[in-house]
Amino acid sequence: MRSVGIHDHPDLGPAARRMSGVLAGLPDGELPAPTPCVNTSVGDLIDHVMALALAFREAAEKSGSVADGPPPAPSAANLPSDWRDLLARRLDDLAAAWRDPAAWQGTTAAGGLEPPGQEAGLVALDELVLHGWDLARATGQPYACGPAEVDACLAFVANVPDDPQAREGLFGPVIDVPEDAPPFDRLLGLSGRDPSWVPA
Repeated sequence: MRSVGIHDHPDLGPAARRMSGVLAGLPDGELPAPTPCVNTSVGDLIDHVMALALAFREAAEKSGSVADGPPPAPSAANLPSDWRDLLARRLDDLAAAWRDPAAWQGTTAAGGLEPPGQEAGLVALDELVLHGWDLARATGQPYACGPAEVDACLAFVANVPDDPQAREGLFGPVIDVPEDAPPFDRLLGLSGRDPSWVPA
């Protein structure tokens, strides 16, 4: 597995562009559809991505505050009529902000916490990769990640303890997958997702 060191930061651009592509292929009629995230519809998840794209751009820029607190519960009702264009811009801005090496240094603020910049960047990448898959799988679209992205996310997720308190808000309970499964399937299992999930 390739490591991602302090001077070797992943580029969030491919994951952001992939997410935008999934969103562009998603008809409004799919917004009420279920996703692999429990009790979360496609529209709810898009609202979550809308909030995280803004929050983690601010984390990269060190312009957020712990006082901002965690985002409100996501809801499709919050989506503006131009959500596709707005979210595409937010995703572009998010990726651009994390291309600045300074974003990965020191500490920052995100979701009411003060994580190291390195950790916040990996959380942002992980959110894009996993929620991109969630939305693609929920709406019957193809989805494939590059090995460097998967390796970076695997290295991050593998260090998250398998207990509810540590995983709350990011992942569900670990789902066992075969040891010889593809790396992306192992990432999905470690993040609490069933690689074989399909809409009911």
